[in-house]
Amino acid sequence: MEDKVRVIEGEVYRDERGVITSLNDFHLEGANRIYFIHHPDTSVVRGWHGHRWERKWFYCVKGTFDLAVVKIDDWFNPSADLVPEVFHLTEERSRIVCVPPGYANCLRTVTPDSTMMVLSGVVLPDAYADSWRYPTEMWIDWARKDIDEKK
Repeated sequence: MEDKVRVIEGEVYRDERGVITSLNDFHLEGANRIYFIHHPDTSVVRGWHGHRWERKWFYCVKGTFDLAVVKIDDWFNPSADLVPEVFHLTEERSRIVCVPPGYANCLRTVTPDSTMMVLSGVVLPDAYADSWRYPTEMWIDWARKDIDEKK
């Protein structure tokens, strides 16, 4: 099992008939449920939400999001100096961020009325048993408009 965050680039095909967005190199192995996060308001920051055992996949369906993930060093008292990875996800670029267990995530919408699709590696009762919450102001200053993306 991988222990590093990875990004799978997809494809966007446009012609006179419309647009096809795909993730041909992504395989659904290990995904047990799916849900959508709709954010109408750019001032709302969702997170930090961590999982010791749950793996997640994030894909922007509509609009634009900043997604941050950080590897947790101590679940009961994580270090304040952890450095998150930030990903700028948009409907214009097909890609999925694969987050292994052991990370916390936090996100905000950059454009109003955005939608994020999230796949989870565990069923809902197991997710409730593996839920760790931290203040949104930890690790990133979300007041900044120009959060730097992980290169």
